[in-house]
Amino acid sequence: MSGMSETTAPEENEVAGVLATPEEWRVFLKRYGELYVKVRADDDELVDLLDDDQLEALDQGERVELWLGEAPAREEALVASEERLGVRFPPSLRGFFLASDGWTHLDAWVDGVHSCGSVVWMRDSEAGGRVTDTYDSIPGNEDDVQLFRRSIEIARGEDFWLLDPTDVGPDGEWAAYEFAPKYGNPTKYPSFSALIRSGYESMEEDDAA
Repeated sequence: MSGMSETTAPEENEVAGVLATPEEWRVFLKRYGELYVKVRADDDELVDLLDDDQLEALDQGERVELWLGEAPAREEALVASEERLGVRFPPSLRGFFLASDGWTHLDAWVDGVHSCGSVVWMRDSEAGGRVTDTYDSIPGNEDDVQLFRRSIEIARGEDFWLLDPTDVGPDGEWAAYEFAPKYGNPTKYPSFSALIRSGYESMEEDDAA
């Protein structure tokens, strides 16, 4: 892990068109769910997610509409989360929560996007604190440790999804990071919207192959 303090920002991660409104997110997330079922879900997932008619339709190459998210967050709950953390979420994250208060079955090594009430500073989560302490114990990781301590954790599994409230673009979006502890070297995206859309684009590429 030593010497892995620099972040990467590959050009393909610069996703144009930030999703900001709940309406934009609902359209996108419906497409995301359809594509996930078609491209990524394994047999066990499909049995859990789809009924017999949907499974048959999928076998026949038909579109299967599926919502993998939650009910929209109430504005009051969103504001309460922001007050708890002492921040105002960037537009794309606010719009996401107002469309779906959390999300599962992502094309990423995370278990799903947290609900707004479960968003936490990475330094304060059990797993995040453990990773922060581990990296802090090894010389050369100072930049990563600083990132962990100032970022909020919006998703976690084998990897972490982080947003940095100190790195704000002209559109009000916070820099977003995908971080795999076993590899180090966080990958930077211009926004939460760009981060989640990168997985969608990966599934599109596989679907077209």
